[in-house]
Amino acid sequence: MSTTQTANKTLEATLAPPTRCKEQRLQQTLSEYRDALEDAFEQHCTTMSATNDVVAPYNLPYQAKDALKSYVPKLHKTYNANELDDEHPLRFVNRPGKFDRDSKREYEICWNVPQPGRGTNFWIPLRLNPEQEELWEEMLDDESSTTIGELRLQKHRKTWALHVTVEYEIEDTSELPENPTRVGFDIGESMLVTGCALQHDTPTKPLLINGKEAKRIRKEMFTTLKRLQERDASEWRIEERFSYYQNRLTDLIEKASRESVEYARQFENPVIVMEDLAYIRESLDYGKYMNRRLHSWAFARLQGRIEDKAKDAGIPDRYVHPQYTSKTCHSCKHIGYRPRQADFKCKNPECHVSTFQADINASANIARRVDPWGESLPVKQVGDDSPQDGSRSDTATTQCEQSEKPSQMTLTTFQESKTTASVHETQSREPTRTSGSGDDD
Repeated sequence: MSTTQTANKTLEATLAPPTRCKEQRLQQTLSEYRDALEDAFEQHCTTMSATNDVVAPYNLPYQAKDALKSYVPKLHKTYNANELDDEHPLRFVNRPGKFDRDSKREYEICWNVPQPGRGTNFWIPLRLNPEQEELWEEMLDDESSTTIGELRLQKHRKTWALHVTVEYEIEDTSELPENPTRVGFDIGESMLVTGCALQHDTPTKPLLINGKEAKRIRKEMFTTLKRLQERDASEWRIEERFSYYQNRLTDLIEKASRESVEYARQFENPVIVMEDLAYIRESLDYGKYMNRRLHSWAFARLQGRIEDKAKDAGIPDRYVHPQYTSKTCHSCKHIGYRPRQADFKCKNPECHVSTFQADINASANIARRVDPWGESLPVKQVGDDSPQDGSRSDTATTQCEQSEKPSQMTLTTFQESKTTASVHETQSREPTRTSGSGDDD
């Protein structure tokens, strides 16, 4: 009998272009909220009652004041914030969060925007994130167990974005199913995602998502922002371009994570396996240029989106240590080597594997490191796992130092010109070889 657990997700929507009057009221509420937030923060309010004393005189709806009473103490106690930026969203607690739905309207769902005073609220239509329409429907279903949490309203130049936190039930994935199919995912730079399922302990139908497009976007982003800074461009212009590239990279993350989970779902009783980046030795140094490239690629963010989507699909996930995944032969377990970025060669003369695609070999090793019986696997010391042709390993296990410009480089991920290969890896001596790759330690 399956059990359930709860998960949290943030639903996204864009406000339909408001009338001039509604625009002014939205802006006035946002400005008043930020003034109250700054006032309470500067007075070092660490309790709800102290915050209430400061924000009570402000002309805000009670939902915003209650959000401030909860949020300001966290800024001091939980987040240890030393200062505030100028872009804080307008927060509302959900008491109540009113939405209305009518399929006859152009925009089916409208939000009742809280305003100070009785009878001053107004309705505004929402343009939903198409990928989240099902969750919006569940949230608005009177019989659904989905509950609404905090609402956040943010202005991005000429548009308004609404984020709604919801808690909903999902299948409990804390236990592995019987006879699981282990599906390993190798996250890298040349190959954004390489997936490989083990069936009868044999690599099967690998997935390859190329990282070329994401790499191109990151390079363009870095170059553009650097030029704007050198020219002393206005702050809004830099932020606009930064947001532009970040949105493009975020879109790539979403597409790659969705495709990865869909790949895993085709197998019976799948278990997604990824590398635990906590085992990475940060003393590894691949030079200033490579360090910047690796830190600009948000490995953990892509893993997180795969994990989130896997939970929604009821697929368990596990993390394993990453050492030597691309230098260990998936068949005989002997240590081999990588003459080039894309190739793995086994040194064992008795092994049927001679040359293998390096990323598929790595993802197969990642999948194999989950023990279905729950026995722990030893953590090995990290070693140099880079190709012998001089090109450095570019997977998650090679990130090292902090970037010199973290505000620019700790962004999101890429998309790719992606190749989803359904290369059937049998026990043949020469498996199918695929261009590109991204390696792991």
